[in-house]
Amino acid sequence: MTHVVTSSCVNHKYQDCVSVCPVDAFREMATYLVIDPDECIDCAACVTECPVDAIYYDDDVPELEFDWIEKNEIEAVDAPFADGTAEVLAEG
Repeated sequence: MTHVVTSSCVNHKYQDCVSVCPVDAFREMATYLVIDPDECIDCAACVTECPVDAIYYDDDVPELEFDWIEKNEIEAVDAPFADGTAEVLAEG
């Protein structure tokens, strides 16, 4: 099992989750973050830090967000590491 960032992150890109991740599993896209499933250790530290409730266990992703499971997996491969310094795009 891994964690997944969903569409609630789009155009927000809060960095709170990145700062608590002990394994640098977050990757940065232009307007949102994704989680590399090969790096995520399921510690769940990021879940409570997300102010827009965008992060779920993959088994708990809402049905309307299922495509984000694959989106995280595919996009994390080539995306740069998120270091927590990116600009937040919008308020929650």
